[in-house]
Amino acid sequence: MAAPPAPLRFELLRGAALAPWLDQVARLRIAVFREWPYLYEGDEAYERRYLATYAESPGAALVVAIAPGERVVGAATCQPMTEAAAPVREAIAGRGLDPRRFCYFGESVLLPEWRGRGAGVRFFQEREAHARGTLGLDYAAFCAVRRDPDDPRRPADYVPLDGFWRRRGYTPYPDLRCVFSWREIGQAEETPHELSFWIKPLAEGVPLP
Repeated sequence: MAAPPAPLRFELLRGAALAPWLDQVARLRIAVFREWPYLYEGDEAYERRYLATYAESPGAALVVAIAPGERVVGAATCQPMTEAAAPVREAIAGRGLDPRRFCYFGESVLLPEWRGRGAGVRFFQEREAHARGTLGLDYAAFCAVRRDPDDPRRPADYVPLDGFWRRRGYTPYPDLRCVFSWREIGQAEETPHELSFWIKPLAEGVPLP
């Protein structure tokens, strides 16, 4: 009989506590976002600079999933939307919503061999607890890239995460969008990509915006 998989350890990190883990999380982001639907051609130096902004963001948190050997196999980020990138803030404000009420969940990445073991649920639980309890915010929001379902690069066995996100209580806002640019695999230059929002109220009695 095969041994059961080793348990993961989860830690929520803030500020200077992020520093020892940034290189591993940078490599993790590159590996996972290389997959469909992001097809991101990553760069470690850029990734380290990007992740360092979470250490500098007073309200931000990084949740890491750590396998035996202190190996980071998953990570998820969050920060007050007032501290998030301009395209996110501007999209929310442009809809007539108050960014000061939102926590932005920037990314959630997990290596394929560790999926299906509850880490994705734990990432949402940890970030929502931080947003609700530590930051006292009313909403959690994240963005997902929009792709043509007929794109020939889409793997035949790809299963969208929409059902998983709905089970976590998130509602899609397909007409609420922002744009980020990145270089796709095989491209020489960055190109713009459209992302749409998913939103969840964090407290009882708070209506969807």
